[in-house]
Amino acid sequence: MTNKLVYFIGNWKMFGDLTSIKVIKNVEKFYKGFVKYNKKNKIVFCVPDTLINFLTKNLKSKRISIGAQDCHHYSDYGAFTGSVNASMLKNSGAKYVILGHSEKRFEGDTNKLIKKKIESALKKKLTVVFCIGETSKEKKYKKTFSVLKKQIADSIDKKFDFKKIIIAYEPVWSIGTGNVPKSHDLRNIFKFIKKYFKSNYKVKSSPPVLYGGSVNERNISMFPKISEINGFLIGGSSQSAKKFIAIIKNYYK
Repeated sequence: MTNKLVYFIGNWKMFGDLTSIKVIKNVEKFYKGFVKYNKKNKIVFCVPDTLINFLTKNLKSKRISIGAQDCHHYSDYGAFTGSVNASMLKNSGAKYVILGHSEKRFEGDTNKLIKKKIESALKKKLTVVFCIGETSKEKKYKKTFSVLKKQIADSIDKKFDFKKIIIAYEPVWSIGTGNVPKSHDLRNIFKFIKKYFKSNYKVKSSPPVLYGGSVNERNISMFPKISEINGFLIGGSSQSAKKFIAIIKNYYK
């Protein structure tokens, strides 16, 4: 474990109503007493758009931020029924936005479209959590590195503000399955991602790289020894204050 900032980002997916603020309030209460470590990490909850404004108005902690789970690529208002753009998210109080998640890729998001979304979000000063990851078939045929390389190269422009980009490695075959990559595989993958950014984008240091995919209060204990990991994108377990708190506590045991 390093002294660098560690991210714990919850992705609520299609979950939550106004009463769900109690989940974050309980995390907030815990966090206030977590004095030993709370300056070393950052907590973000990426929630449905319907909750962003309500949560940002009712949360007091400066260490907990609210984000969105996607945005439309078009920057201005337009005839896009049901869509929400980065400007609207920003005005609602969002500080972060998840882009490139595998669930959105399955719905049709291409690398080209994701790149447009990232550009639009960065223009509005949102911090982008950019998801990359391989499928089980791609893993089987040893295409992990080539897939990740293409996802990054096709979606990230050299002119982007890398201070506002976070990478989340989420192997598609791991999400929701309970299966987590082995430690040595994770270490090699994270080294590859960070080296790729340094070599191809001429940055002194890579953007933070998080792990996502079946992260829970039990398997979190395997991650502190992998210093290349800068935090976690947490799915279902972030919908429960008890489970989310346990993940943070067990990471620092």
